[in-house]
Amino acid sequence: MDALMSRLDTVVTNPDLAPFLALAKAVRNGAVYGAKVRFPHALVMIFLFRSGTIREKTKLVLNATRQHARNLATFAFIYKSAMLVLKNVNPTTVGKEGKFDSFFAGLLGGYAVFGRQRSSISKQIVIYVFARVLLAAAKLSVRPNMHPLSSLVTPEARAEIERNAWPVFASLSWAFVMYVFRWYPDTLMSSLRSSMVYIYSDSDHWDSFRNFMIHNK
Repeated sequence: MDALMSRLDTVVTNPDLAPFLALAKAVRNGAVYGAKVRFPHALVMIFLFRSGTIREKTKLVLNATRQHARNLATFAFIYKSAMLVLKNVNPTTVGKEGKFDSFFAGLLGGYAVFGRQRSSISKQIVIYVFARVLLAAAKLSVRPNMHPLSSLVTPEARAEIERNAWPVFASLSWAFVMYVFRWYPDTLMSSLRSSMVYIYSDSDHWDSFRNFMIHNK
């Protein structure tokens, strides 16, 4: 056993194989992370808010976990593969990463994994990423030397914007989602809509103490 582990250590530490071994580890890490994140979330949400038998709910949890893990593992493989290819296709910069390689690799992976399917899990991942990109873009917009108008933003104004960016983002996000839920609920994702119905609509209806405080309905 020790001899086998020693041989494996020799293989995985071979610098010539590093780019390809990185693909395997990216797939591994994507699958593990997806499973770790999705399993507890699906377990809680499905067992609390979905109807059905224990067997049916367990199957839903496992399916959601598998899909999330597969999505992240597949994206990681496509992204790392594309980065490896792009690094070596430009004859003038062979072996060097281009400034926009990550953008095009992400574009390819995003389309292949998330753009061609409309499952609720894929939508949740994309929306999560989109929200983080918006926050990052807001920070970059006031960073020095990022665009032609950067010089017009004084350090004092930059500090003020950074201090108030999150309160504004949080307030507007909730303002818009409550407005949409109130007047156009059919446009929201089913998981978000059901949770909002539970909190904000069902709380208007009861006919006894039992379904006022102990049970929802």
